[in-house]
Parts: sequence; structure tokens; C-alpha cells
Amino acid sequence: MVHGIRCIGLLTSGGDAPGMNAAIRSVTRAAIFNNIRVKAIYRGYKGLITGEIKEFQTQNVSNIIQQGGTILKSARCAEFRTPEGRQLAYENLVREEIDALVVIGGDGTFTGARLFSQEYNVPIVGLPGTIDNDLFGTDSTIGYDTALNTIIDAVDKIRDTASSHERLFFIEVMGRDAGFLALNSALASGAEAAIIPERETKVDQLEELIRNGFRKSKNSSIVIVSESEVTGGANGLAERMRREHPEYDVRVSILGHIQRGGSPTAYDRIIASRMGVAAIDALMDGLRNIMIGIVNNEIVHVPLAKAIKDDKPVNEQLLGVLQILSI
Repeated sequence: MVHGIRCIGLLTSGGDAPGMNAAIRSVTRAAIFNNIRVKAIYRGYKGLITGEIKEFQTQNVSNIIQQGGTILKSARCAEFRTPEGRQLAYENLVREEIDALVVIGGDGTFTGARLFSQEYNVPIVGLPGTIDNDLFGTDSTIGYDTALNTIIDAVDKIRDTASSHERLFFIEVMGRDAGFLALNSALASGAEAAIIPERETKVDQLEELIRNGFRKSKNSSIVIVSESEVTGGANGLAERMRREHPEYDVRVSILGHIQRGGSPTAYDRIIASRMGVAAIDALMDGLRNIMIGIVNNEIVHVPLAKAIKDDKPVNEQLLGVLQILSI
């Protein structure tokens, strides 16, 4: 075999994201199609250390494309951050005759993968699985579209009660360091504003919101807030609002982990399927230490170091669009 890959290991790590199962299915079947064995590693890097590894056949991934979460489970693993933990992981790779890894996850997952690959010269390809959409080099990450649609559905329902009671709602969404979910869900749901971490160091967004005035044509307002400590989160902003502007009837809704769950959208299933096949193609071409991304609907290869370290900017022009449409 020219590429030298006879068996791959496959794991999911970090926070789960809808579409991870579609990616697991795609990687597994693409590998088997190319006569490469697949060893599924349960509970991420923790399972790599403890040896929770099982060989997969094509039937192991039947009827999972529509399921949220990850059938391989996920877990945080402090031990993998240590040289001793990574040594145990490598010994299990050797024992299982695994030649390369495909890892599905986000920033933390790729940071661990890059270090492991450097130490033990293991070919690794990453698939971007995170609802935050914060990885550089790809227009969209697996799970982002589904989370966005989940948020929109929730905001539509909250809008009904906000209108009925003439209230200002701060709705908190995920995105600790990135405002993609907040900004785009605000646009798609007709919210009056989005408060995101990328702008908080440049301007007092709450004061700007008050100064510009809330939507004049109705007596309720929806503001989408990233959960970031930089923004203060929905509760922090609501408390400040009550102190500085007691004339507003303020409520808070924190969407939390509902954003991670649910059946993936068609878009997430499609990009997960395309990325999974591309991961196997990349390994067969001798590529390593890359993330599979999608830009302008085309598959791209992004060095892991670049995907991790480079900041992915939000399109701040969308904030202007949001402000125009909220009058």
C-alpha cells in the first residue's frame, strides 16, 4: 500500500456537536471503501489512554447520520496534557496497530492532536466539530448550522412572550470567545441587537444599545448575548440594565446545552460527510497535521497550527445590517 496507512483510529473530543455522527459514519465508510481498517476510540483522548478501542465495520455506523451527539462519546482528559499520558496513548496506538488518527473536535482537540503528532510522528487529520464556528480556515464547522437553527427556534418562541408582556429579553447563547452564533442568530431571528466578545473591548455595547434606542415600532425587544465573560453574559447585562435603566422590564433566558443537541440539519450532514471522505483522501495522499475545512463550498486543507492559532474574524458589517433592520 503506497500511502502506508493500513488502520486508522477515530475519536471525538471536547464538546459534542450535531453532525459528529455523520462525520464518524463518513470517515468509517470512506476508510473501509479504501481497504483501511477503522478502530473507534471511545471517550476521546481518555479512551486512547485507557484502551477503550473497538474495530468498526460498516454496520457499526448504520442509522446514525440523523442522530445528535456522538456515538463515540466525549470526555475531558487532563492526563493527556501530560507527557506520561501521551506516552500511554501512543503505546495503545502501537498495540492496536493504528497508523494514523482522525480526530473530530475543536480548538482543544486540535491542540492535543498537534502536540501528540509532533512527539510521536503520528499522521493526524482533524475535522472541525464545534458549534461555535471559531476555527480559522473554514467557513463553517460541523454543528454550527444546527445550533444556529436551534437558537432561532427558541428565540421565535421567546419573542411571543416578550411581546405579550412588553419586556426586554437578554437571551444568552454559546460562544465564549466568538460571536458567530449571537450575531447570525440575531440577524435571522429579527433581534434588535447582538452583544459579542469581539466588540466589547472596542465599545460599551450596552451603552451603545441604549444610546441608539430600542426599536420604536414595538414595545418589546430581544438582545442576543454571547456567554463570554468579556460581555458579562446575559445576567451581568441584565443586572446593569436594572441599575442604570430601571424603567425597562428586563428578563433573562439562557439557552445553555439545548444548543448542542438535536438532529443535525441537512447542511451539517452534508459537510460532515464531505469532510470525512476528504480526511481519508488526505491521509492516503500522505498529508498530516491538517484540518479539513470548507471555503466557498470547496474542501480545503488547513495546517493544524493555523487553525488553532489564527483568529477567525466575525463580519462586523453584519452588525450594521442588524442595526438598520431593527429600526
